[in-house]
Amino acid sequence: MAPPVAVSPLIKTARYSALIAGILYGKKRYDYLKPIGAEERRIEEEEKKVREEQERIAKQLAEGNVLFCHMFIFASH
Repeated sequence: MAPPVAVSPLIKTARYSALIAGILYGKKRYDYLKPIGAEERRIEEEEKKVREEQERIAKQLAEGNVLFCHMFIFASH
């Protein structure tokens, strides 16, 4: 088997520079996207609460518990 070929210092420098640039870009991109994702999760949680409340009210209406629902709706306004 042939001995390994020596890699040019220019190629080594370029490879490590690209690696470091990629790491720095990834960190910058993560820091940019993190608050956006947190806001989206917060909004989704609020929408989920509203959706669950609407489903609960619809279920009560379907069961014939109309009086309680009307009291709840008018009390919340």
